[in-house]
Amino acid sequence: MNAALTDPASTDTKILKVALLGAGNVGAQVARILLDDADALAARTGARLELAGIAVRNIDSPRDVELPRELFTTDASALVRGADVVIELMGGLEPARTLILEAIEHGATVVTGNKALLAVDGPSLYEKADAAGVQLSYEAAVAGAIPILRPIRDSLAGDKITRVMGIVNGTTNFILDQMDTTGAQFADALAEATRLGYAEADPTADIEGHDAAAKGAILASLSFHTRFALEDVHCQGITNVTADDIAAAKDAGFVIKLLAIAEKLESTNDAGEVTTGVSVRVHPTLLPREHPLAAVHGAFNAVFIEAESAGELMFYGRGAGGVPTASAVLGDVVSAARRMVLGGPGRTETTTGVLPVLGIENVTTQYYIGLDAADQPGVLAKISALFAENGVSIETMRQTVHRDGGAGSAELRIVTHRASEAALAATVEAISGLDIINSVTSVLRVEGV
Repeated sequence: MNAALTDPASTDTKILKVALLGAGNVGAQVARILLDDADALAARTGARLELAGIAVRNIDSPRDVELPRELFTTDASALVRGADVVIELMGGLEPARTLILEAIEHGATVVTGNKALLAVDGPSLYEKADAAGVQLSYEAAVAGAIPILRPIRDSLAGDKITRVMGIVNGTTNFILDQMDTTGAQFADALAEATRLGYAEADPTADIEGHDAAAKGAILASLSFHTRFALEDVHCQGITNVTADDIAAAKDAGFVIKLLAIAEKLESTNDAGEVTTGVSVRVHPTLLPREHPLAAVHGAFNAVFIEAESAGELMFYGRGAGGVPTASAVLGDVVSAARRMVLGGPGRTETTTGVLPVLGIENVTTQYYIGLDAADQPGVLAKISALFAENGVSIETMRQTVHRDGGAGSAELRIVTHRASEAALAATVEAISGLDIINSVTSVLRVEGV
């Protein structure tokens, strides 16, 4: 047996120089593990992972982890050119994109957690890595510590995934969970998330769904062997979800979650031609309380997969945080280093075909609709008639009448049967035009029924 592959102290052990780009919350923990667990990592990979340097914008910035000052540099490009493995944890589009491309051209393996860059420019980066024969890994880009991308790519490679639904943003899950369990208003739940460090000072990317949409594009690309970008994802955030929506959902046996959903669909055009494609969408969703994803609380993440042979699978764990996410990064590093020791081409994702993107109008789903209507005879009949005209049937309807002396108003909560998104949207538009409707208070989709 080759001693270089078993004894981390052997002088014959291969040395792989590792360049770390970024030393924030995750990067600092990655650096700590590379230094503290060097012998264990060498035993697992057959190579000593030598942290050659850490590129940062400001060497003197305070950090939670104490790291040797001599490792820090502001010359990221020079560090990349001398590395065998490049770990990119800077975030943002630039200079991350340029540095990753430089690493690929140099022949280095790249590990990144940059979901924003992958969602926007992933397809071209994958092609560059494929052409160069190097590995581009990104387990940390989706759901933090949860090992989800490698199981989709490898463990389910012999199966056909039909649908993926994921809670992939801890900030929004914490907010919605607070609203559900404590009755808090959205603003109060967001303030608590900020106080606990779950939400950024500017939470826009989270609460508007952009972060979840980026992760949804990555999940869809791996699950359906087709490259999807951020622009292919229908995105709706949680800012319009009210405490009344949460309470009404709870009363009806549902919980509201922000889900990233990717599913294979068939769409039929006016000529009767059938197209098989994929819909990728992010939006607040009502789930039955008995659904596995409904039990995901706090800032945790979970991904629920439906496959033809494996059936239903769920992956659950911490979706953020320096130490948990560093675990995912190091998993990619160890896997890539082992490949470099044993030889073989780099591995990214398998693209076997090109499935078209199907817009959300092609989705078949259920709707939850909240209406503020006049309390007068014939209201329910008029509303029901519009549903029927648009080919949408009502599954349940609940009415609460509010009177203040004279004529009052009726609060209606309607759950539909499954129908096309186009038919449901047309129904809502028609109802909102009725003179008996004061306002459409909420429109949410229902899944998992």
